[in-house]
Amino acid sequence: MANEASASSPSPSPSPSVWEEEFLGADSGWVEARTSCDHLSSLCSDLSQIPIPDSPCTRCQHPTENWLCLSCKDVLCSRFVNQHMLKHFQETEHCLALSYSDLSVWCFCCDAYLDAQVILQLRPVYEVAHLLKFGERPPFRTIEYLQLCDNQVEGSSSSS
Repeated sequence: MANEASASSPSPSPSPSVWEEEFLGADSGWVEARTSCDHLSSLCSDLSQIPIPDSPCTRCQHPTENWLCLSCKDVLCSRFVNQHMLKHFQETEHCLALSYSDLSVWCFCCDAYLDAQVILQLRPVYEVAHLLKFGERPPFRTIEYLQLCDNQVEGSSSSS
């Protein structure tokens, strides 16, 4: 019934939050990385020494689309190759992984990407991986920029 009522009357233009969700949401391919995760305690205690980004999958030797397990530092291929990182998570419950393709961090338990620039525990391994891949430190966002983003999120959620 609600669909019939809305179909017969002109609908108002979507609010900015609805527009942003549709335009920037999963339908567009944009994914908002989480700024917190309850599984960070599973991080390896020493991620300052990691395999180089060109390391092949330790199970199938595939040379690309590989991920670094952030619990045991094993390098395994993506779900788009032979799914060895996914199988590793299922076998070991090591849920945090860094993609050597784009240096994104994924939590299998949260089923989400994590923002390695905001989550302080992830910044060191992100920085080391960036140095190994590109030969230079990553351009981290400034604290002022991150605070501005937080203020915008708080402002939009309080006006809803």
